Parts: sequence; C-alpha cells; structure tokens
Amino acid sequence: MRVCILHLWLISLLRSSFSEECSQELRLNVDFPGSDVLQIYSPDVLHCQGACSQHHSCQFFTFVRPDWTRDDRHFYCYLKHTESGAPSQETELDGVTSGYSLKNCEEKTDTCLSSVYQDVDFYGADYRTLFTADYKECQRACTSDPGCQFFSWLNDDFARPQYKFKCHLKFSWSVPKPPALKILSGVVSGFSQKLFQITTKQCEVCRSVSEIFTNTDFPGHDFEQIPAVSAEHCQFLCSVHPRCTYFSYTTSRFITGDQKQKMLCFLKHSEDEKPMQRKEEVHSGMPSRFCELSRDWVTVRYENTDFPGFDIRYVKLDDPDSCETLCTADPHCQFYTYVFTSFYEPDYRRRCFLKQVITMPVPRKVASLKGVVSGFTLRGCSDPKPDEPTKGMTTESPV
Repeated sequence: MRVCILHLWLISLLRSSFSEECSQELRLNVDFPGSDVLQIYSPDVLHCQGACSQHHSCQFFTFVRPDWTRDDRHFYCYLKHTESGAPSQETELDGVTSGYSLKNCEEKTDTCLSSVYQDVDFYGADYRTLFTADYKECQRACTSDPGCQFFSWLNDDFARPQYKFKCHLKFSWSVPKPPALKILSGVVSGFSQKLFQITTKQCEVCRSVSEIFTNTDFPGHDFEQIPAVSAEHCQFLCSVHPRCTYFSYTTSRFITGDQKQKMLCFLKHSEDEKPMQRKEEVHSGMPSRFCELSRDWVTVRYENTDFPGFDIRYVKLDDPDSCETLCTADPHCQFYTYVFTSFYEPDYRRRCFLKQVITMPVPRKVASLKGVVSGFTLRGCSDPKPDEPTKGMTTESPV
C-alpha cells in the first residue's frame, strides 16, 4: 500500500489583510534595540524575517550574523513589537541585520527555504539517521520524508571519522496547534476552516486503525506532551510526528489535582511493547500514516475551552459563527476564541480573538561547527533542487 502523505499548507500566511505598509528593506549593520517578544535561532536573516512574518505580534526584528564578534550570540533572531509598530530607536552595530515583518506585503512571499549552510549545525530534533554520499542526497531524503523539516550532514572535514557522511533528519512542528488550552466558562474556541488542505493519493479511509480506546491508558514511553482539544486531535498530532508509535490523551474530565494535566496529548515511542491499563477519562490509540484520518475535530467548536495568548487582534462580534467565519477569511488566522455575553468579565464580552503561531521550520539551536552542512526540506519549493552551500550566511538582501 502506498503511503498517504498529509500535506498541510498554510493559506497565504505572508499576505496582509488589514495593514497598508510593506517594507522589504533589510538594514545591514543596524540594530533595533529593545522591544523583544521572542528570541529564536535562524541560520540567516531571511529565515529570521520569515519567522517574524509568521509570529502573531512581531513587527520587526534584528538578526545576529555569523560575523558578529562581541560575544557568542551568533544566529540569534530577536522578534520585536511596539505599540506604534515602528522601532523605538535605531543604532549602528556591526554584525547584525534588521528588518520588518512581511505580513503587510500584498505579494505572496516565497517560503521556500532552499539555502544550504556550510559549517553550520542544526542541533537536536533528530528522529532518524542514515549515511549518504553527499549533502544533496541527505536533503533529498529529508524532502521525501514527510516528517523531516530540516537536516544536518557530516562531510569529510568532520572531526570524528566514524561519523563522516552521516545524515541527520530532524523534525519540527509544521502544523498549527494551540500552545496552551484552558478550561474557562463563557468562551468557545475553534479552528480556521481553510487551515488545512489535505491531499491524499490512493488513500483509503481509516477504519480499525483509527479506533480510539476509551478509558484506556498506554503507560510509559512518553517523549512529548502537547495540549490537544480531543483524542482525535491527539491522534492527528501523533500521525504527524515521525517518532510517535502510539499516544494517550487526558480529557477535560480527567481527575487530577493539576489542571495542566487535563486535555494533554502524550506522544509515546516504543517499537518493542505497548502496555495497556484501564484508566477513566484517558483515551489512547495509534497513528495513521497509510490511510486518511477523519478531520471532524477541525470542524467542531470547543465550548468552555480557551486558546490563551497568541492573539493577532480581536474584533467585537455577535456570535461564534461570525468569529469562525472571520478567522477562516483572515489569511493569518489559524484558530480563535470567542467570548460569550455570559462571560464574568464585561470588558471581554463579544470579543473574537484571532490567533496565529509560527509553523515554518525553526531549529532548536543553530551554531557554527566545522564539517557540518545543514539545510531544510525542499517540499515547499516550486523547483526543488539543492543549492550550493554557503559559508554560514547567505546574501544580505531581499529576495
């Protein structure tokens, strides 16, 4: 049976729906000091700009280049926000490049991450290794594997000869998921109905493999815990992660002294065993990578459930139908929370909060390391051919 790959595309994340200004200018050796909302790692300034464009509140950024000499903060990407939308100050500073979010640009920005980086390592997030003759074959392996978002390949200059030509395939979440859930009376939350465009090839609808075992726990072997709105949502997340062999999900009625342990998806990995035990309000199951899962969890609205934070903006509306319609129409919105008129705090009533998270591949850490070539999957590229590696940095000008 052919593997059915779930292709999840974000709908025009880098197009503006409500702002007029667009600045693609990159400011070489200019710092926008302060106003930081998040620090991530980026291999170059264009990746940093892409992350800023997908962040719910980022308006501008400063990227610390590999030629920075003051300390070891190479490859730091600082995402920034001010009430005015403009940097509060600008200063000359060697070794950094600053720029602006592309959310406000009418033209759809190319999200293909084709650059390859010489003597740069993307640390961690490995789920599979293999040996390949060159970095291009490693990148092809990453591109053909739906779980791979980026890679690092060890070339002939790597210090430890037994690891030369080793290809490390790496995972990061490319599907939009609420980073937190909160049980809260008087609100309802849901997802954009244009968020997913699922394409399946010769796929059968999942039957027995999609079964959820109610009041059943698969104890142990956890490697990640993620908020999820339902067991079906948890199964979807398990199916996306290449390491997940089975999962357990705690419902909102799960009895625990720690409220944070409710509505949690426990991703698990073991190829040797799958222990089972009865446990009330815990549902368990296995992933599906060879048939099409139900998408009902996307269409359901979740009452008394808040998706806190990550607000793009809010609008006052009369009902959750209008809120979902607005989120679906907004190219940036991935999910939403609507506040009913029965909510205890009057100032928040009728507010529709539109929300967004970063879904482009973001390595946990980027660092210089001799003998390592790193890059990204080419699945999002119209012409998926590997680039020649650059020495730790790419051209500092807009594409």
